[in-house]
Amino acid sequence: MTTKQDRTPDFTLPDYVKFFSAGALAATLTHGAATPIDVVKTRIQVDDSLKGYNMIRAGRTIVAKEGASALLTGFGPTAVGYLVQGGGKFAGYELFKKKFIDLVGGPEKAVPHRTAIYLGASATAEFFADILLCPLEATRIRLVSQRGYANGLTSGFMRMAREEGFRGFYSGFVPLLFKQIPYAVGQFTVHEAVNEVIFRSIGAERKAKLTQLQSTGIELTSGIAAGVAAAVLSHPADTLLSAINKGAGDRSQSTTSRMFQLAKEFGPVRLLTTGLAPRVVMTCGLVSGQFVIYAQCKALTGAPPGIEIHKETSL
Repeated sequence: MTTKQDRTPDFTLPDYVKFFSAGALAATLTHGAATPIDVVKTRIQVDDSLKGYNMIRAGRTIVAKEGASALLTGFGPTAVGYLVQGGGKFAGYELFKKKFIDLVGGPEKAVPHRTAIYLGASATAEFFADILLCPLEATRIRLVSQRGYANGLTSGFMRMAREEGFRGFYSGFVPLLFKQIPYAVGQFTVHEAVNEVIFRSIGAERKAKLTQLQSTGIELTSGIAAGVAAAVLSHPADTLLSAINKGAGDRSQSTTSRMFQLAKEFGPVRLLTTGLAPRVVMTCGLVSGQFVIYAQCKALTGAPPGIEIHKETSL
């Protein structure tokens, strides 16, 4: 559980290692488990023979033609990519949240500014985490979208490094930010807000006596709400990137320019609603699972609690 103090705790390097390790495990387990879904989704986007198929039909077609192992294509880059991204994001959030709280004068003075702190800490943490993620995400997309590109993570990464270099790894960095930063902002900010509402409703005395099962239930509840927010906020960019993967837009332009061009063509309704329902379901599972695993790993490793700046009275 989190605690509020007159001054922020002095987290040590081992503490941040524990935060990183817990976040890394939470992200790589959840995203790794979702690899088959990502494979089917990406193949629908880029494979003309699967155009118009739903997820189940496309998955069955891939298995029938290529075997079940095809659903794990890109598992290496996904697992390693989200290992470093998840560790960087969760540890970075703890770090930047503390820094921003200190900037406004400590936990007590930070309470009125808590939403801005959540937004700033999550966005900043995600920016740096995406620097780690981008090369591995580029490798994953290439492995999934171009069959026969390489045998796995190492060979795919080395081929891209040899043929395209730095530009190949980071050509999609800005579009990735458009998707990942809103995702992280929704994930952490709503998680904090829902936890605040729950803790205020049960009271400080009951909060101090919560069992592990009850704490897990709270993490699941706030994680599901955070998953909805993360999905909705990041969905427009995800829709645009999916369209670009299908070849939409002027290919002579950069990916960022194509995103803005397609955004004008699609309009707000299509950007916000097309394919949103399945993405909300998937994201709720990912985000709630991450928060539960993160909390359990922190408890197992003896990591210190996060800094709490929740408002104790009614909103």
